Amino acid sequence: MIAWRYLRARRQEGGISVIAWYALIGVMLGVAALIVVQAVMIGFREEFTDRILGVNAHVTLYSAEYDYQNTRSRALENYDEVANAVAQVPGVLRAAPIIKAQVMASANGQNSGVQIFGETLADLKNLPLIANPESFRGDIEQFDNGVAIGSGIARALNLRIGDYIQLISPDGAVTPFGTTPRINDYEVVYIFKVGRSDIDRTRIYMPLAEAQSFFNREGLADEIEIFVQDPQMVNQMSDALRQAAGGGVIWTWRDANGAFLSALDTERRVMFIILSLVVLIAAMNIISGLVMLVKNKGRDIGILRTMGLTQGSIMRIFFICGSMIGVIGTLMGLALGTSFAYYIADLQRFLEWATGNQLWNAEIKYLTEIPARLRWEDILATMAISLGLSLTITIIPARNAAKLSPVEALRYE
Repeated sequence: MIAWRYLRARRQEGGISVIAWYALIGVMLGVAALIVVQAVMIGFREEFTDRILGVNAHVTLYSAEYDYQNTRSRALENYDEVANAVAQVPGVLRAAPIIKAQVMASANGQNSGVQIFGETLADLKNLPLIANPESFRGDIEQFDNGVAIGSGIARALNLRIGDYIQLISPDGAVTPFGTTPRINDYEVVYIFKVGRSDIDRTRIYMPLAEAQSFFNREGLADEIEIFVQDPQMVNQMSDALRQAAGGGVIWTWRDANGAFLSALDTERRVMFIILSLVVLIAAMNIISGLVMLVKNKGRDIGILRTMGLTQGSIMRIFFICGSMIGVIGTLMGLALGTSFAYYIADLQRFLEWATGNQLWNAEIKYLTEIPARLRWEDILATMAISLGLSLTITIIPARNAAKLSPVEALRYE
């Protein structure tokens, strides 16, 4: 009760109401910033990983004679047998042969470099982000009669369902006069949107048989793409996959993106430390407020001591004063930070609508909107840091108040 009266007292009455508000707001903003930054950085990692695992193979198997400098040396002749053998490994969801190549796409007077993935209809329908009914246009069942293109390609080349796209491959038919480019027109039967600009703007899926013919790979496949139940365990499964395939070169999604994901984790940890210092700086205002409160309440301390309150009781009064500021500021920051992180995508869309400008460049940042993922462990860690700092720094001025001698406090009264 005494601590609460001291906090509510006005400055001229010997209270620290103004300083307490400054300290409380500082703690609140520091906690909110820490929660939002952690949520956004976790969102980046999880969203990026989901996009990778949704459209890209968890494990890619190349032939044992794979040569990074010679594309033709990587062809698989017995790809059906290898795919079937790999599919029997425990934990493997599917294994599919694919053709992969780069070509020039042209339509409506526009050109764009694209990457072709030759797959069967059954394999394409098993890609969750491609076959997602909320992110496509057209009929995937018509895939064997045309091609499926990313939404970014459709936008860049001004294509709609039923339009034709021209694909130009420099590695075409072999004639007595040399290799001539191969040019074919294909109907756009399906337009998908993954949410990663580097995929939506560059990827085209073509029926496997047509891709083999178009790229002179009759009876061959470039690689086997493998999807597993637990993508986090791909490194442990590599030996079993290689043994089932009878040898070959294994390339996992971690090999392709591990450095980027590790960088995100390191950056998140560093940002947590930096923003924890911001919370510490904000919490330091609690010390200054309590020091002033002890100075202004010296007479009260002397009277309370003469009435029988122990040093421990005096210490608890001022400890409660400081801890209440930290606890209330932490709870307010928790509410502000979680609300901001939860509605950050809606806020982004509102600001873009209000300003008429694009605040988030998907071509640079790979994702179409700001991702945020709130996790209980991050929220609890933030609360622990804030409360721990706030309560710890409160002990020093509270102890100084408890050590104040009643005689010295009342000497000049």
